[in-house]
Amino acid sequence: MCENCGSVRGVHIRPSRRSLIHFTVSAIGLAFAGTAFAKEAKAPPKPQNVLAPDAALKRLMEGNARYVEGVSRRHDFKHEREALAGGQNPFAAVLSCADSRIAPEYAFDTGRGDLFVCRVAGNFAGTETIASMEYAVAVLGAPLILVLGHDSCGAVDATLKAIKDNTSPPGHIPSLIDAIAPAAKAAMQQGGDVLDKASRQNVIDNVAKLKSAAPILNAAVEQGKLKVMGGIYRLTTGTVDLIAQG
Repeated sequence: MCENCGSVRGVHIRPSRRSLIHFTVSAIGLAFAGTAFAKEAKAPPKPQNVLAPDAALKRLMEGNARYVEGVSRRHDFKHEREALAGGQNPFAAVLSCADSRIAPEYAFDTGRGDLFVCRVAGNFAGTETIASMEYAVAVLGAPLILVLGHDSCGAVDATLKAIKDNTSPPGHIPSLIDAIAPAAKAAMQQGGDVLDKASRQNVIDNVAKLKSAAPILNAAVEQGKLKVMGGIYRLTTGTVDLIAQG
């Protein structure tokens, strides 16, 4: 019997399911350990991005203020590309709507490697997005997540109409409706500017979802290593209004 390959006279012996699970978990652990060691051994490509959560939020909002005033900084993309070729350490992660009028990198006056951005119509946290945010926090060290909604959101408006008319859009669009529906229904019960309230509630719901996502994000929040905030981008001014945490 070959001790290394687990075979007897050329006959392969399949490992048990238990051993496969053990191997997989060990491999993942080694991968994360290797990443952590690499981060310790090498200085971050953008040292200015190593910030505490509150400082990261302050920097984000200062960038938005410059953007609103039309005095955005000139970014040296050439040297940023060179610095970031071997790695990244964004100071914030943003979950934004995919609306073409929303561009987080512009709205916060940031350069390459500053923001880790996930975009989906309706800015909701699905499984893949939560996994991406876990990567941003656990591996890249991002101290801040901002869920960024906006006014006049087409995905939220479509959800409100689908609920009101009891209709289902074509293709895969119903998956968006299902994700936004809880916020839309809550806003419909309140009345008033339902679209604005639904957009706001959708942000609040997804902030809560990310903050409680176990085991990575909720632990980082509890340890004070991560802040999760929400905001609304105003199309007419470019201002991002933060939503107070409850």
